[in-house]
This record gives sequence, structure tokens and C-alpha cells, in this order.
Amino acid sequence: MKKLLSLLPLALVAAILALPGAVSAEYGHQKVVYHVNYDDPARHKAALGNIQNHINAVGADKMDIKVIMHGPGLGLLRNALTDADIQASVDNLRLQGVDFGICNVTVTRGNIDILTDLYDSTEANLVPSGVAEISHLQTHGYTYLRP
Repeated sequence: MKKLLSLLPLALVAAILALPGAVSAEYGHQKVVYHVNYDDPARHKAALGNIQNHINAVGADKMDIKVIMHGPGLGLLRNALTDADIQASVDNLRLQGVDFGICNVTVTRGNIDILTDLYDSTEANLVPSGVAEISHLQTHGYTYLRP
């Protein structure tokens, strides 16, 4: 009985910590590269939502997030031209410091005009190669995520 009573305070603390919002985690600074190489508006919306949730949990000021798109993944910015939800998410994430990188190999091979074919994009968004950029970022401490 004495042992049971001594465990009661620990059980109470565990129950309180299990409540949603009872404790906020301190994650520290994070560097993350999100990999997008699929053309599916539903997955794009889910990925953008994942990125926002990530920022909400860690804090925009504690994050360095890059979204690297190549191949069919450029569909994210193509779809943003006509999908207001994707457009709003991209705008909101950019305001929070998220960088959207566009594969120049895909642009060149696909004869894509980034100024007219992709939402709010310029040459400053181009990376030489999407997969090479992802690998480069990983060697510089970025965590790889593919939602």
C-alpha cells in the first residue's frame, strides 16, 4: 500500500503531461528540406499543411525550411495559379521564411517559363538540380522530409 501511495504523485504528473497543450516542447533550431516530386493537388495541400504544422510546433523564428520541387513536383506551383487554397498556403509560408526551390533541370527540359507557368516564381527560386540540392542540404545539417 505504501508503494502504491508513493507512485500516486508520479501518476498524477504523467496524467497532467498527457493532456493536450499542457506542456510545450522546446525543439530548438531546426533545418528541414521538404521534397516534392509529385503532381497531386491533394498531396500538395497536405504537404503545405504539414509544413505549417511544423512551423506552429517549433516557431518560424527557430526554423530554416526549404521546399525543393523537381519533375512533376513543379505542379505545386502550377496548381497554385488556379487553386486559391494552394496559393494562399504558399504565400503564407513564404511570409514565414519558407524558401521554395525549383529544379532548373526540370525547367530547362520541360521548356517551362517560370514567370508565367509557375506561381510567383523568379530565377532567384531556381536551384541547379532538385535532387542535387536536396543532397547538398542534407550534408549541411538539413533533415529530409517527404510528405
